[in-house]
Amino acid sequence: MTLNSGWTYREQVGPASAGRTVLEHLASTRHHSSSDVWVRRVERGEVEIDGRRAACGTILDAGQTLVWHRPPWDEPEVPTDYRIIHEDDSIVAVDKPSGLPTMPAGGFLNHTLLAMIRSLYPEASPLHRLGRHTSGLVLFARTRAAASELARAWRDRTVKKTYRALGRGETRTEMFVIDAAIGPVPHPLLGTVQAASEDGKPSHSLAVVLERRRDRTLFNVEITSGRPHQVRIHLAYAGHPLIGDPLYETGGGLKRHPGLPGDGGYLLHAERLQFAHPATGQRMTLTAESPLALQTGAELLTASALSP
Repeated sequence: MTLNSGWTYREQVGPASAGRTVLEHLASTRHHSSSDVWVRRVERGEVEIDGRRAACGTILDAGQTLVWHRPPWDEPEVPTDYRIIHEDDSIVAVDKPSGLPTMPAGGFLNHTLLAMIRSLYPEASPLHRLGRHTSGLVLFARTRAAASELARAWRDRTVKKTYRALGRGETRTEMFVIDAAIGPVPHPLLGTVQAASEDGKPSHSLAVVLERRRDRTLFNVEITSGRPHQVRIHLAYAGHPLIGDPLYETGGGLKRHPGLPGDGGYLLHAERLQFAHPATGQRMTLTAESPLALQTGAELLTASALSP
């Protein structure tokens, strides 16, 4: 067993938690652990307020800094067979396997794409992220100038991202636009997660039918906005939730007993990225081949014919 180096979580206490005890705040905002677990952590000295060891009954004030020093832990195993699609002095593009987290979160710190890429390119910074069980292209900047230029391109919506997804049900329409707003909605374990919401942020997707299967449809989905879980939410909103999605149901809201955002079971792949190179301005199109389950019958036949 190999432990990681542990992690320090910091937050500034907001007005809503002023007057509450440390234990009340932690137990009510971090639903992944019970009150009893937080009691033990506080008693071991893992939690501080403004640099001083906290007690369970310490009363919080707005503006204070709350810190949890999470001790080293053994992370779950993940697939590590990522592929570098493109690299130069400014950027690195990687084909991430399903099951590998992009960024540290939850139980993952070293077992992430970011940690693996930084072992080769210490200066790399991710320009976006994919859900743990979404495979496909992730783009990293290698310089501050590249990061700034591509961040501006993302804000200006000049970066085009195309996904493949297998949705439930069939549609007679060959192409349709989905403009449902996406924002936080209540989740029984996490407090809130992103879903279709009238109070959410504007979001735009274009879904194109690639192939109809029995009670299923294979889609290409192009997005210009980049909301969390956008493809999953928008296809569900349109009546085609992803096969095996544990979180979203028809209409783009949560299932009656929803899973967690990081749970797997669905098929979603970031197949194509189109953007202007941050140093040269040249328009680039990067692709990562879709997994077999997301390829059309014609593509599979072609690949079979070309194989020796």
